Amino acid sequence: MAKRLELLKELAPSITRVGVLLVRRDDNANSQYLELMRATAETLKLELQPIEVRGVGDFEGAFSTWSRDQAGGCVIGDHAILTYNTDAIATLAANQRLPSVGQLQLPASGGLIGYGVNFSDFFRRAAHFVDQILKGTPPGDIPIEQATKFKTIVNLRTAKALGVDVPSSISLRADEVIE
Repeated sequence: MAKRLELLKELAPSITRVGVLLVRRDDNANSQYLELMRATAETLKLELQPIEVRGVGDFEGAFSTWSRDQAGGCVIGDHAILTYNTDAIATLAANQRLPSVGQLQLPASGGLIGYGVNFSDFFRRAAHFVDQILKGTPPGDIPIEQATKFKTIVNLRTAKALGVDVPSSISLRADEVIE
């Protein structure tokens, strides 16, 4: 999430306020995300405006709030509700003229930038762990792995519609560019 914030600031250096869309949860995952993001936001001189939603019905209110409060863009969190509703999120971001950075699926739906891991790769890798366990390796003996490959996808059509110039520093390192 902090890297998404960095991408947004690189894309729009003059922004000072950023909306953060999160799904309300019972655990403390959102506070952990926000703690990391706040450290990055402080470095980038950004004010975060997080909004927790319960579902799709709350999306419009979040985007209206950010528009009213003059947010310069929005960062979309990682949650199944947000991933499965990237069309609605991209539409609301476009209607409010907010550059959006979120999951890898977001640019295909009309969002500006997608950044993250390819979860399909994780699922394929899980088969390896299942194989090890079925061959007798105790689960506790299998090392924990973290993601090492992150992708960036940029939607240049959306950038043009928003009047945003995508710097070459972003477009050149993007894994995929939608034109």
